[in-house]
Amino acid sequence: MGSTQHPRRGNTRQRIQEVALELFAEQGYEKTSLREIAEHLDVTKAALYYHFKTKEDILISVFQDVTQPIDTLIEWGRAQPQPATLETKREILRRYSAALRGASPLFRFMQENQATIRDLSVGETFKDRMMALMELLLDPDATMVNRVRCTSAIFTMHAGLFALKDIEADPEEKRLAILEVSTDLITQAHHVGL
Repeated sequence: MGSTQHPRRGNTRQRIQEVALELFAEQGYEKTSLREIAEHLDVTKAALYYHFKTKEDILISVFQDVTQPIDTLIEWGRAQPQPATLETKREILRRYSAALRGASPLFRFMQENQATIRDLSVGETFKDRMMALMELLLDPDATMVNRVRCTSAIFTMHAGLFALKDIEADPEEKRLAILEVSTDLITQAHHVGL
């Protein structure tokens, strides 16, 4: 029934998200129109409009898809005994790393469109999630150095997605290397704090 030229309807939303993010990263969010997104998808603007009324709607949907597993992780972390054990912190990083597997295009967009992100509602929402995640990793009496280590652990996961994109290596190997460095930072912060 479905041919390679006409993907199933269930894939349309995801295709729109992927193409839009690619164009937003290449040309900038402000310079990309719904018409251009439709042209790259080889669909009418009306067909695109059926799924998303605005560019921001597309972006919000991408953020929601990426942040849903992060929300689940934050809920899980908050349900653990506090302050978190080192093993809980390591598990938070493992789960966060897994949640970020498909998020590389989103982080590329965020890197290339920082001013736009600050102006859109998704920027503040994403920042709130990162702060909640950080709270799960920080000990209540963490020194400034250990706060920097915890912040760097999360930042390493984000920056690693972007910084290592052009390095020839298996994506899973890169993800595991980033996770190892982040885990080293959390482990050091936890042990130094004892």
